[in-house]
Amino acid sequence: MADETPRKGSFSALVGHTNGLTKPASLAAAAVTSKPGGSGGSKKLVIKNFRDRPKLPDNYTQDTWHKLHEAVKAIQSSTSIRYNLEELYQAVENLCSHKVAPTLYQQLREACESHVQAQILQFREYPFLVCTDSLDSVFFLKKINTCWQDHCRQMIMVRSIFLFLDRTYVLQNSLLPSIWDMGLELFRSHVISDRMVQTKTIDGILLLIARERSGEAVDRSLLRGLLGMLSDLQVYKDSFELKFLEETNCLYAAEGQRLMQEREVPEYLNHVSKRLEEEGDRVITYLDHSTQKPLIACVEKQLLGEHLTAILQKGLDHLLDENRVPDLTQMYQLFSRVRGGQQALLQHWSEYIKTFGTTIVINPEKDKDMVQDLLDFKDRVDHVIDVCFQRNEKFINLMKESFEAFINKRPNKPAELIAKHVDSKLRAGNKEATDEELERILDKVMIIFRFIHGEKSPPRPLLWARRNTLRPDAQSSCPDLLCSQYMQNQSDPGSIDLTVNILTMGYWPTYTPMDVHLTPEVSVLSATARTRLTGGASALLQGKKEFQVSLFQTLVLLMFNEGDGFGFEEIKAATGIEDSELRRTLQSLACGKARVLIKSPKGKEVEDGDKFFFNGDFKHKLFRIKINQIQMKETVEEQVSTTERVFQDRQYQIDAAIVRIMKMRKTLGHNLLVSELYNQLKFPVKPGDLKKRIESLIDRDYMERDKDSPNQYHYVA
Repeated sequence: MADETPRKGSFSALVGHTNGLTKPASLAAAAVTSKPGGSGGSKKLVIKNFRDRPKLPDNYTQDTWHKLHEAVKAIQSSTSIRYNLEELYQAVENLCSHKVAPTLYQQLREACESHVQAQILQFREYPFLVCTDSLDSVFFLKKINTCWQDHCRQMIMVRSIFLFLDRTYVLQNSLLPSIWDMGLELFRSHVISDRMVQTKTIDGILLLIARERSGEAVDRSLLRGLLGMLSDLQVYKDSFELKFLEETNCLYAAEGQRLMQEREVPEYLNHVSKRLEEEGDRVITYLDHSTQKPLIACVEKQLLGEHLTAILQKGLDHLLDENRVPDLTQMYQLFSRVRGGQQALLQHWSEYIKTFGTTIVINPEKDKDMVQDLLDFKDRVDHVIDVCFQRNEKFINLMKESFEAFINKRPNKPAELIAKHVDSKLRAGNKEATDEELERILDKVMIIFRFIHGEKSPPRPLLWARRNTLRPDAQSSCPDLLCSQYMQNQSDPGSIDLTVNILTMGYWPTYTPMDVHLTPEVSVLSATARTRLTGGASALLQGKKEFQVSLFQTLVLLMFNEGDGFGFEEIKAATGIEDSELRRTLQSLACGKARVLIKSPKGKEVEDGDKFFFNGDFKHKLFRIKINQIQMKETVEEQVSTTERVFQDRQYQIDAAIVRIMKMRKTLGHNLLVSELYNQLKFPVKPGDLKKRIESLIDRDYMERDKDSPNQYHYVA
């Protein structure tokens, strides 16, 4: 043993005639030796390699391939295999172990190729030469789908038998396709690449999709299988997708043109949403996911992108006029999907606001309701932005610019009417709204007011209104009221039940005080109250009803204690009330809701020859009745005065603009200065008023005229 060289042991032994291999002639004997110097010692077993390398028997390769080829044919013909699959797998492994893999791979490819080539013949038979109708197309598609499914099933079985070949020889050779890829390549080159087969397959698929788009029910599993085949064979994009998108483009281009003429905008938008949903479902069900982006883009372009302007011109104004919130929401969502859609919606949205707002502001006949209409319009626009446009900042900013554009088309008047509106709301007090509601109204009015050029900060009357809204629970805390109650308790009321509330000067009525003829009873009470009664009082007449009236109304009513009827001139001479004020007072008593007096002849206006009689049949459901004074109508003189006061408030802005321009330019001509002022000032101003402000600044040494050129100005630092 010492002389023998140990060899590497082999643990693979072929027993019997498995797979055709013969048993070796002899095995190496194990030499057993005893340890020197002792008996019965341990024995050592030595295993030696074969003296000769095992060889394949003659004709083994041909016989084994014959068995494998027979198994492949059985698989391809869907018949039973005579051999055990494990035996076939072992045979492939033996061939690969003895360097026969290249030949085996080539033989397998030829066997598969001959079978695939034979498959094309069935599609060239008579029934498939001419497909006359959709039924023939569906039959052809089912046939090609069955062929593909069979091919896939066969290649899976073949690969399971030749798996050792696939995982060793093929894997080590990067240029060779795997057995599965080889099957795909053969089917693609011999079946699908055939012009007739491919054309009929693609046309049949497109026909089924067109039928489904028209509302018919189709076999979606068939479409899913065929399109999956095209995708696996890597011909989906070139052979199908391009034609599919082209037909889709033509279909929706024609459909968009037709439906835009036939349907109203809400109905058309519903149809677009439905189409987008359907195409998305097709991608999920049977189309390849790579088709989703170009397909949806095609639908959006043809049904929306090509008709953006037509949709907006045809339906946006109508939807906004009727406040169709769901339809506007849908329009915004759809337009946001298309390039340029949101911008087009913004432009038409702005034009609508300007047009609708201008109709409110420009028409003098609507001055009475202008402010309320503006508030209602602003509420409606805000609701659309919040709910439909998802509070998009672009829409909010453009809405503000649009309001600013149309509300300044009529200078001064909106600001004047807003002030009157606030005044009327404050006069009504808690009768028309609670404190919280009144506060909300004032907030909304201030928002509208800020859109007016040159009125970014509210004038004193509105600030006064915001700070000095009297609440009922605050009246008892006025020191003057406590004083008036004390004086009332100290006085002798006489025959008249009179209640006097004295307010501080900030709360006095705004009309001009005048001298009137007081009755003896009222004179005594007025003197006791230290003449604070002038301008307003609350008189409670004894009897079945209590009237809360002003001082002028009190004087007129007290006359009817002396007689049942008086003419206008008699009442004017007796009370001393100014003509226009007396007419308003008599209107409130004889033409209002609570008609304590009867006017003859009847009418809403008080004329010089009118007669007034006490209404003995007066009835009212309330015990305590307040008779409101008629609001004065603004005269032309008062309007002119208001305009002048507005200019007085704006003159400081003009001065600041002049100084700012001159400080930057240092020297400037008169015409250039005026032109620059018109560019900076957003409110209307007359050239003469600008000249006055320039002269005022010159007088105050902010600027000076050039000594040689009077129309040239210099800034004085």
